[in-house]
Amino acid sequence: MTDVFVVLVTAPTGEKAHEIARDLVEKNLAACVNIVAGVRSVYRWEGAIQDDQEDLLVIKTSRARLPESIARVREVHPYSVPEVVALPVEAGHADYLAWVLAETRPAEP
Repeated sequence: MTDVFVVLVTAPTGEKAHEIARDLVEKNLAACVNIVAGVRSVYRWEGAIQDDQEDLLVIKTSRARLPESIARVREVHPYSVPEVVALPVEAGHADYLAWVLAETRPAEP
């Protein structure tokens, strides 16, 4: 296992997804965020089946920044209960994983 995590977050399509992605990268809470446009989400919410178009954010971050990343998504996300699912990266290209860790290193005081 590595100290890198992939975090999946769905968001309203368009500019809001981009705003969340850019905010996370600017704050070094994510090394990279891919925006996968046009995800169709079918789910139950408040007793009714919903069928919505969303964008999927694929966020790459470090174990050290994971709690802050999740907190920031919750802070800036327009949904009252946003999807935030963190998956540990078991293995990967060593140089890429090192880059993710370097880009998400907490700022020194």
